[in-house]
Amino acid sequence: MAISLADLLAVSSLRLVPAGGAPASDTPIGWVAVTELEDPLPFLSGGEVVLTTGVRQTTPAAQRRFVRRVSEAGGLAVGFGVGLSHQRIPTALLEEAHRVELPVFEVPYETPFIAIGKIVADSLSAEHYSRLEDLLRGHQVLAAALLGGGGLSRLLEELAGMLGTDVALFQYGTRIAGGRAPAGTAPAAAVPGGSVPGGSDRSWHRVPVATGLKDRCTLVIAEPYAPAAIVDYAQSLISVELSNQARRRAGERVTAGQLLQDIVRGALAGPDAVARLGSTGLDCTGRHVVVAVEVASGQRKALRTLPLPEDCAGALRALLDDRLLVLAPEPDGAGLGTRLGAYLHAAGFTARVGIGGAYAQPNGLRWSYFEARESLTRGGPVNPPNRLSLTSLLLSSEDVPLADLAAEALSPLVDFDAKHGGGLITTLERYLALNGSVAAVADALQLHRNTVRYRLQQIADLTGYDPAVTADRVHLYLALNVRALR
Repeated sequence: MAISLADLLAVSSLRLVPAGGAPASDTPIGWVAVTELEDPLPFLSGGEVVLTTGVRQTTPAAQRRFVRRVSEAGGLAVGFGVGLSHQRIPTALLEEAHRVELPVFEVPYETPFIAIGKIVADSLSAEHYSRLEDLLRGHQVLAAALLGGGGLSRLLEELAGMLGTDVALFQYGTRIAGGRAPAGTAPAAAVPGGSVPGGSDRSWHRVPVATGLKDRCTLVIAEPYAPAAIVDYAQSLISVELSNQARRRAGERVTAGQLLQDIVRGALAGPDAVARLGSTGLDCTGRHVVVAVEVASGQRKALRTLPLPEDCAGALRALLDDRLLVLAPEPDGAGLGTRLGAYLHAAGFTARVGIGGAYAQPNGLRWSYFEARESLTRGGPVNPPNRLSLTSLLLSSEDVPLADLAAEALSPLVDFDAKHGGGLITTLERYLALNGSVAAVADALQLHRNTVRYRLQQIADLTGYDPAVTADRVHLYLALNVRALR
């Protein structure tokens, strides 16, 4: 701890004598400034003990002005050296010091100013080394907490103890580690002192953490908080750890996606599939639900590294066909889908969640995947499963060239709409969805019935499939569903 004015005056070897003005304070001395200038203010920064012999202070007015300028600069005290220009401290100087409440002490002729400066400098140096030692110990403690198996939670626990306040870590707007900041809520204010919503009346200091991702990662520290160098080190450790976690998640999800792709396509089945899934921790004897997450095209890259809520920790996560799949035990499938939808919305994603049925064994996962994928076409934020449709069954076979058949049937309509804005695809979709009712289509699209009939004839002429014929209608219906799923 840096020496205070009270401690300095107590050093017997200096023989300093308090002379009035104000009592000596316990405020640490920032430096010792020796000056004989009439106006020292431009050369002071505050917190100094100002030493002078008063060689320029020959009049009461000059003496008073000197004290005022020291006070205005934030000086802690004036030490007046006697025995040179003045045999005692001038009365005008003491009176002004008393008025502005600035401590004044007498420095005897036998005490060199440099002796005072050395004692203060030594105390500042000792304090600096002490802080460095504390900082290095703090570095070791935080690194050991992170690398010793405790992870981010243990690191933040140690940091909170060092700072004497609560800390928490948010990513994608959700708390991922730390304590007492309301879970599920991001810090509201973008500047120190912002409050956190969710029922807390505390204020929180925000420290952004760089991860290389668009994850809005933030370390929050409960006020009152005094800036500390250890926070910078913690910030660096957290950044490295989160980046490593993101790389691990990406690798694990790609590997799991390759495994599920083989199962979905029928290339891996039976005991081999059970063994491979078992190596990921998934017990195929139990019933599982596939939850599929689909986001906007510009956000798909984030699915590789997106951290999921804590209640997904035990679920198998995989990337397949630009979708994130989460395999959950049967009782929690619908609940997990709802929680994922809420989490993604809060994190700023334009997302849809599709939920498949609950099945056991690898083939069951295959059906659940196609149900989840088909449920995504309904377009809601969270889409529960329907019974497996013919379309999904056909899609489960890689031997059926559905994508080619769909493109062959619908490409003429897509090209026509692109060139002429004919609305043929939309008309066809509504016609099939409304059970072939021309009147219902006309009402839904705000068209004349004859316009709808004309468009249906155009569809028949361009594709060779007549929507009014049952066999052709089935073909077009499947083509549209395949187009939506692909």
